[in-house]
Amino acid sequence: MLSPALAQHASDPAQFLLPRHIPLAVLTRDGLIEGVHYGSLIATAPDAGTLLEAGDPLKPFYPRSSLKPLQAVALVRGGLNISPELLALTAASHSGAAIHRDGALRILELHGLTPDALENTTDLPYGTPEREEWLRNGGEPSQLAQNCSGKHAAMAATCVINGWPVRGYLDPEHPLQQLVANTIGDLTGEAPAGISTDGCGTPLYALTLLGMARAFGRLAAAASAVEPEARSDAETTEGSPEAAVARAMARHPEMVAGEGRDVTELMRLVPGLVAKDGFEGVQLVGLPDGRGVAVKISDGGDRARMPVTVRVLDALDVDTSQLTGIATAPVLGGGHQVGLLQAADFLFLDAATPPTPKTSD
Repeated sequence: MLSPALAQHASDPAQFLLPRHIPLAVLTRDGLIEGVHYGSLIATAPDAGTLLEAGDPLKPFYPRSSLKPLQAVALVRGGLNISPELLALTAASHSGAAIHRDGALRILELHGLTPDALENTTDLPYGTPEREEWLRNGGEPSQLAQNCSGKHAAMAATCVINGWPVRGYLDPEHPLQQLVANTIGDLTGEAPAGISTDGCGTPLYALTLLGMARAFGRLAAAASAVEPEARSDAETTEGSPEAAVARAMARHPEMVAGEGRDVTELMRLVPGLVAKDGFEGVQLVGLPDGRGVAVKISDGGDRARMPVTVRVLDALDVDTSQLTGIATAPVLGGGHQVGLLQAADFLFLDAATPPTPKTSD
């Protein structure tokens, strides 16, 4: 039965049927499984076919901030023309470091705007060290410090470029958001199963893991297809909007997340890979050959997201030898390691099979 709080928002109670998630990650302590993270995932081929899947990858979900690269493609299609470094920030859930805050401000200033144009929520920096430094220096929640400020600055800038009203750019009926919605539909090949509002105020579309994996494969492949001369130039914006966004993210991973963040580390360690995370346990990856990976952890736990993703990459024969630092996480007892958070053998599980951790070499 739906709670009254859910029922008042439900137009179709069937949309709340539980997804058929399966165990994707386990936490062990001295040989005993102490925690299990359920979820779903899919990996797609360059032709958009399915390479592997687990759980319920066709169940609609909210991709949250993993939509940002797709939104960035829409802005480039709408005429946004900024440096790759700032374009990467447009697709970011940044940590709130000075380079991120200054970058968002620069996007605004390049288009004759001030921070007053931003319509995102206020927040402290997302990154722990960045937030602590911000507070030590007397900082308070602000729109520039909020992790979506690069995207919002670029949205306001795209309105200026097209002569659209800047005020109200988050309204789903605004021309900017219509452009974004059409672009997301084009890249995923799906019509949204539902529409909501993300934490920062941006319209949010319910899609499937299949559609999102296809979109990320398309972005990464577009960047790989650009002429070698263009790829070697870190400042190029040549090629399609998809190529421009993916190349900017791969060349400037520190702008997409931040120092010490696993998404930044993943893109640094696997050349040409494009990655973006999202709240509630979402991870998307695009590979240069056009394959895509989409992961959703059902409980929203962030810690399981990357171990599962690395396991999928390993199954796709991607060289993961440099990813050991983000493929697992130690479990401590008394300051010493007594267990491990790691991917389960989900490629061989069904919903009725108990999870088994993958044995480390």
